[in-house]
Amino acid sequence: MKKTLSVLIILIFISNDIIAQQTPGDVQKEAITLLGGTAHIGNGKIIKNSVIVLENGVIKACVDATTSKIPYKGNIINIKGQHVYPGFIAANTSLGLVEVDAVRASDDQREIGNNNPNINSLIAYNAESKVVESMRPNGVLIAQISPQGGRISGTSSIVQLDAWNWEDAVIKTNDGIHLNWPNSFSRGRWWLGESRGYKQNPKYNSDIEKLSDYFKESVAYLSSNKETINLAYESMNGLFDNSQTLYIHVDDEKGIVDAVNFSKNFNIKNTVIIGGYQAHLISDFLVQNNIPVLIQHTHSLPNFEDEDYNSTYLNPKKLIDAGVLVGIHTGSASNFQTRNLPFYAGQVAAQGLDKEIALQLITSNTAKILRIDKTLGTLEAGKNATLFVSKGDALDMKSNQLTSAYISGRKVSLETHQTELWKRYSEKYKLSNIDE
Repeated sequence: MKKTLSVLIILIFISNDIIAQQTPGDVQKEAITLLGGTAHIGNGKIIKNSVIVLENGVIKACVDATTSKIPYKGNIINIKGQHVYPGFIAANTSLGLVEVDAVRASDDQREIGNNNPNINSLIAYNAESKVVESMRPNGVLIAQISPQGGRISGTSSIVQLDAWNWEDAVIKTNDGIHLNWPNSFSRGRWWLGESRGYKQNPKYNSDIEKLSDYFKESVAYLSSNKETINLAYESMNGLFDNSQTLYIHVDDEKGIVDAVNFSKNFNIKNTVIIGGYQAHLISDFLVQNNIPVLIQHTHSLPNFEDEDYNSTYLNPKKLIDAGVLVGIHTGSASNFQTRNLPFYAGQVAAQGLDKEIALQLITSNTAKILRIDKTLGTLEAGKNATLFVSKGDALDMKSNQLTSAYISGRKVSLETHQTELWKRYSEKYKLSNIDE
């Protein structure tokens, strides 16, 4: 009896693991032809009647069916009346690093210490996260996994969101180092009886000096004989040889200017502003210095009482109109909210930005900023076959209903914990027409 009970308990645990772990899609073996859909290329162009051929994980063709005659290959899928998009790219996320915010053991996005350029967020990435799998039904198929905390948080990496483990998931390892710029202004601490208004940070200049000293020490170490290995200084080399990007998290106007000038002083060629709440006030400066901005997600309230209520919706368009390369990041939101990425872009479109340009905020623009645009971000021949098909407008919360998704030509599952619950309770309450 005891033996039988033990076996049953083991089987229960095994079955639970099987349910929890979703099997990644199989490697593409047969060519796929998507026929008749409206292709949103991701570079501002649309093909209303498209033929898209996927073969060996690569887009072999994406052409207009009315003007181009190409042979259909493999499994021919009629998607007439539907829309095709490149996989959305979520920049600066904690996906796979945090499962439940309130459970400390599932939170691995921060490292102790202040300067940690040697910390690699990728090795903490949980490919089996239920939060990660919930991204795919909204078209979010690629993500930049970024560390948080301290002055220099560590390095980010770029992954695809259908994998057994972080080794299988990785697209680009250690793409850049994340720096949290000192705040030039701070809000009063009400719990100490201080006014809640903003005031100048008295430690701002000294914080920058400390940061400058750290960079100088890194340069000195890298040019030395290196008799003793310093992993932190060693990890800074990618910034100076231009193999990595310096991602500077900063929001205020003065801070952005100081951060860009700081980067220039150390001859760092690849610099990106993350946050950029007041970046639109100095757009000319950013254009002159060729600085892209990963702006905060749009579903948020203004930071200041005297600002337009719609300011967070309007700021991306202001930057784009000024000529700044702009993408949207979700690091300032909870990790599960990353699935709303297409609707953040849709909100910008609702404020007057052309919808195909708004699409670029989460596809080609982000790919350029992350320096993965040679293989991802658009539906073009020669690029990685990472894309999805939707019944309607992917930037609209109501009509974005995916029918299929592919990562490197692999058809990936759109089932999640949420869809399982939806089906369960739809059946219970007979809500079969809930999507109509």
